[in-house]
Amino acid sequence: MTKLKFMITGVAMLFMLPTQLQAQPNLPSCGPASQLDSEYAVHVDANARCFELRMYTVDPARVNEGEFNGGIEELHQRFREEEVAIFENHGAEVIGVWQDLARPNTLVWMLAYRDLEHRAQVWADFAADPAWEALRLKYNVPLQRPEVFYLGNTDYSNLK
Repeated sequence: MTKLKFMITGVAMLFMLPTQLQAQPNLPSCGPASQLDSEYAVHVDANARCFELRMYTVDPARVNEGEFNGGIEELHQRFREEEVAIFENHGAEVIGVWQDLARPNTLVWMLAYRDLEHRAQVWADFAADPAWEALRLKYNVPLQRPEVFYLGNTDYSNLK
């Protein structure tokens, strides 16, 4: 039942804004093994961080709508220019940002936090940052529902 709950929670998160995400009490546990359900903790490192993999796909049908001002090039520029730095300024580690080579309109990125509580704080601070609001307006790109995955490094992973 826990796995089904996680899947339903994950789907619900896809429809939320960053400020709503950080306030949700039903996010799956993420971080050190001691903070996880036993069925997950057995494979996760005792000192694991909370990893969040996010995939943003530009909605090409909405690129030319009045409120939007860009596509995948502008999304990459937004990340290149300041979005990564804003997250890092608020305590997240941006592990990497990638271009999905099978889907040219999709940007994939991964963040790391100490644990789920730290994640919530980072997102709250990010959402309240005036630099983020200015950047979002400058590169207002229409996105489809993001795909979001929470990951815990295993005890045998090279990435800690």
